[in-house]
Amino acid sequence: MEYHLMFYFLLPIVAFLYASVGHGGASGYLALMAFFGASASMMKSSALVLNIMVAALSFYFFYKNKYFKWTLFYPFAISSIPFAFVGGYLSITPTLYKQILAIVLLFSILRLLGFLGKETPQQKQIKLWQGLTIGAAIGLLSGMIGIGGGIILSPVILIFKWADMKTTAATSALFIWANSIAALIGVLLAGHFQADPNTPNLIFLAFVGALLGAFAGSKKFNNKTLRRVLAIVLALASVKLITT
Repeated sequence: MEYHLMFYFLLPIVAFLYASVGHGGASGYLALMAFFGASASMMKSSALVLNIMVAALSFYFFYKNKYFKWTLFYPFAISSIPFAFVGGYLSITPTLYKQILAIVLLFSILRLLGFLGKETPQQKQIKLWQGLTIGAAIGLLSGMIGIGGGIILSPVILIFKWADMKTTAATSALFIWANSIAALIGVLLAGHFQADPNTPNLIFLAFVGALLGAFAGSKKFNNKTLRRVLAIVLALASVKLITT
């Protein structure tokens, strides 16, 4: 399908902002696609492809700056990766898909506005059973709708005081990358993959935005105005999903 020019303008901004906090941006891409009328199957496939690329870039910069901790990542990943595959393999109705996505977008909005998960000076040690339980739930949900799950994982980590903001971003980036690959494999094996003819253009724009965002985010970037604008865009997309 052909997107409006505004879509191509907003896409790299979405990638920039999400990559700056260690996210792949799938919820943002899905919101834009929903707003501009893409089909559910195409939305899921395209978002996962973009997620893999953006999350990899984001992780590279946060890892390079030594914010990644394996001990925080693996308790979630052990269960999230297989469940993300299952979620990607499953097929849900377009109506249910839009309803779940609308709820996830609310998480994204609250996260962008700083209402979910704030950094605290004291951190606690995560227990394996906590990571496995949370990872499985997020993995299944993320695979079903085509996100990596970082938009949900990040607030959880910060709320339970398992890491600071930068370590959370590094963990979320790799979490998103791994889950997106697993979910995409599930989508492919189930025969649900629907390629977007505009994918090369989408990848290029997302790459440019993510490259700049990941670099800035791994340093000291914090642009509240841009995040508020993105939150408004996501809110409009969420309303459209619920009402159509």
